[in-house]
Amino acid sequence: MDRKTYTTKLAELRPLRAEIAAAEKAVAAAQAALDKLIGRRARRITELAGYEGAKADTVAKASGLPVVDVVRIAPLLDPTPAAVRTAKADDRAGAAAPAPAPVAEPAPVAESAVAPALTRPTAVLKQPAPVEVEDQAVVEHPAPAEPAVAAPVAPAPSVAPVAAAERPAVVVGPRELPTLPEGPAGARFESATTGLASKRPNFVQQARSTVFLDVAAGVLAVRDQTVRVDLGARTPGEILDAVLTTAPGAERVYITAGAPWHDGAERYSTLKDAVAAWLNTPSERWTTAVGAGRDRLAGHFVHQRQPVGRYAPAAAPDGPVTEIRSMGEWFDPDGADVTTCRDAFRLLWQALRRHWDDAVLMGSPSQTGRDLWSRTIPTTGKWAGGYPVLSEELRGLLHATGGQGRTELVLPPRVPEQLPALVEYDRTFAYAKHLWKSPVGTPRRITAAGFAAMTEQEQTKALMSCSHWNIKVTVPAGWNHVGLLPAPVSGDRAWVYPSEPGATFTTWAGGAEVHLALSNHLAPWRIEILDGLLFEDGKPLDEWGRRLKAAWADLANLSKLHADERQRTAAYLASRSVRSVLLFGLGGFAQRPRLVSGTTPVGEALPAGVEILGQDGDVVTWQRQAGFSRDPYAHPEWAAYVWSGARAALLDMKYRDGKEVVAVAGALHAKPGTVVYFGTDGIALTERQPWPYRGEVGDYLLKGHLTGPVEHPAGQEQYLKLRALGRAELAAKGTDQ
Repeated sequence: MDRKTYTTKLAELRPLRAEIAAAEKAVAAAQAALDKLIGRRARRITELAGYEGAKADTVAKASGLPVVDVVRIAPLLDPTPAAVRTAKADDRAGAAAPAPAPVAEPAPVAESAVAPALTRPTAVLKQPAPVEVEDQAVVEHPAPAEPAVAAPVAPAPSVAPVAAAERPAVVVGPRELPTLPEGPAGARFESATTGLASKRPNFVQQARSTVFLDVAAGVLAVRDQTVRVDLGARTPGEILDAVLTTAPGAERVYITAGAPWHDGAERYSTLKDAVAAWLNTPSERWTTAVGAGRDRLAGHFVHQRQPVGRYAPAAAPDGPVTEIRSMGEWFDPDGADVTTCRDAFRLLWQALRRHWDDAVLMGSPSQTGRDLWSRTIPTTGKWAGGYPVLSEELRGLLHATGGQGRTELVLPPRVPEQLPALVEYDRTFAYAKHLWKSPVGTPRRITAAGFAAMTEQEQTKALMSCSHWNIKVTVPAGWNHVGLLPAPVSGDRAWVYPSEPGATFTTWAGGAEVHLALSNHLAPWRIEILDGLLFEDGKPLDEWGRRLKAAWADLANLSKLHADERQRTAAYLASRSVRSVLLFGLGGFAQRPRLVSGTTPVGEALPAGVEILGQDGDVVTWQRQAGFSRDPYAHPEWAAYVWSGARAALLDMKYRDGKEVVAVAGALHAKPGTVVYFGTDGIALTERQPWPYRGEVGDYLLKGHLTGPVEHPAGQEQYLKLRALGRAELAAKGTDQ
């Protein structure tokens, strides 16, 4: 193209700009008109719901909406019988009830390739004596186990089953997982999102003015001072008035004690309803912050124990926003006073600044973790231009098939009804152990035929690489230990771990778990490869993990060595915050479909596709799935790979001295019938194990020992109570009890 043509084409481009702008305005006007009509329809539906004889199906037919959408707009029209609603609520409340695992393959698989059993060379293991731990305050506590408990499969016929009346089960069936399509559609699962990559930021985050408030005691920590404040009835408006009078310009208020969002919770059917009502307490001076940019529905974040309230002055709704948050997002204060919590936050920032010159503590550990990671993106080498974000199809597949931590209560008769003891082991800073290698770039698809064509050496290498496999699994004959691979089931539990000999199921699993199933020292499982995704091995999280581990070690040492008891406690809490930064930062990479919450006055139109969380007075609180965003830091492949490695380490982990294996630990190295519970990064058993503790990340630490006989817990809530008793007993008697 010559200069004259270039000038001509450039001149032709300018009118197009004006035409596009006009078209965009027309579309916006049409959308506004459509929104107005939809709002009018919603108001009519709400009005009709006030008539005693109104029926959802009649209103749905007249409005042109499905019944489900009519019910979302006007919950009073819900035709579900009250008894059924009660039963559903009971089912949700009983999420910890056992769920049978799939034991038969529902549909034949046309093509597969059997993976080779991987034999391990026999290693002579040095078994050092367990190391005595003088101060357990520096090690990791597992996060509260919120996922529902997954139960084992039915026992072998030779063992008498537990009566159904003793342990009622919620019957759920297998859940079908997505597979990779053929042809052009399948190519999308080997590609990246166009124009979207994780790049190193070229700006520095701005720190927010932060204060700490003990609502129970009415004490506010501002910089180096503590001030008593009158919080009135402890509503959000009164808290903001009191805080901003004392600390003008405060942008974040962390509640360290008192949980005002639980005030009056007994008046509501669920804790979430109580929290939503508190967040939306009417105030003449404050209103819900509506966010910025395109998403004007930011509002509050409704969570049973760690909500986020975002408020702006009623006189200036688009003005400065002040957040009310829970200190529990970062660490459990566990009785620490507001000054200690403030000092812990300061120590956390100082520890991170030693490893990041531009470290800033953001509103949550997840946001902080992702921001810190972004500042480790390389500026030279292959990935200097950023890490590509996978296609939305592939991210959706990983979201559906890459489970998180293993949470499973093993029930009798696989373990005794009367436990001789309940002994808890917890992996210290567990996920930090699995960041040294992660998948990078776009994957290469390995079909069953492609896997079969590989040599055994190539197959082994593929299984040991960063990979994700669609497999058909058969538990070997004579197997008498815990399950090794997750099987999908419908319902809240999502995953179970079949272990009955001969059980067959189809699932997806990471390379670490598949390799373990083929190479474990007890008996290799039969694995048929149906499909797979093989990534390039890389180190995108290694630098981030090393810096966080160093910050954690600094704070852990300070928590043991500082002369002042308050500062030791603050350092310990700060070390717990580093764990949260890594744990929730990693979870942020998973980039689940977004949940957007908001509020709408009664009578006004609700946004399409919302789930109503509750109604308090004249305000309806709702949430909705917003799908996957164009997030430049969405990397579910990293989270899935780390989670897979951590699940495998619950079963089998090696202690090394250089390259030499000196000890082993994990459920498979305990006697069959002794494993009671898996809890993300910990295990509970019926007897002590000779697993050494060196104070390093990933090591198994003895956390609790409850002397038996102990009645086997019927559900997760009972287990957590027993766990607390075991920790208290161990603390009272010491590790040598």
